Amino acid sequence: MEHMLKTTTDSQTRVYLLSEYLNQFRNTLFVQTMFAEFELIIHNMEERSEPLTIESLSKVYHDLSVKYWGSEMITDEQNNLGWAKTPHFYRAFYVYQYATGYSVAIALTKRLQSGDFQALEDYLGFLKAGSSDYPINILKKAGIDMKTPLPVCEALQVFEGLISEMEEYYN
Repeated sequence: MEHMLKTTTDSQTRVYLLSEYLNQFRNTLFVQTMFAEFELIIHNMEERSEPLTIESLSKVYHDLSVKYWGSEMITDEQNNLGWAKTPHFYRAFYVYQYATGYSVAIALTKRLQSGDFQALEDYLGFLKAGSSDYPINILKKAGIDMKTPLPVCEALQVFEGLISEMEEYYN
């Protein structure tokens, strides 16, 4: 995506690419994080022996939708039932990996684009490591410390830049 954005000269193509990139962020970083929070809340409800009904699950989903997308968002019964159509919830606590993986990819890309030779060596070491160690340790050797908020913050900065550029086309 970065390459296509750098090389396109057509404004319509650029707007399309920006839109696609923003949608990738929305679907991967924001939606999956919201899903992870939904899972945490409903698992906590179950541990407290609170009933998990259509009404209670829909309320949790609605409240999170408002939290993540803003109170200006128009919600309806279909949106509030979003939890029911999401197969991710049948496998406990894995959706966060989408958001962390996307943040890692952005962070690795930024390091590689910096032109720093060590970033390339670190990335190749990351690929060669395979599953020889815990992912958090392999990433640390690649220069990405997922125990800090920095990779997610960097991804959000990229997102903010994309939003700003897209706004230029519509202002």
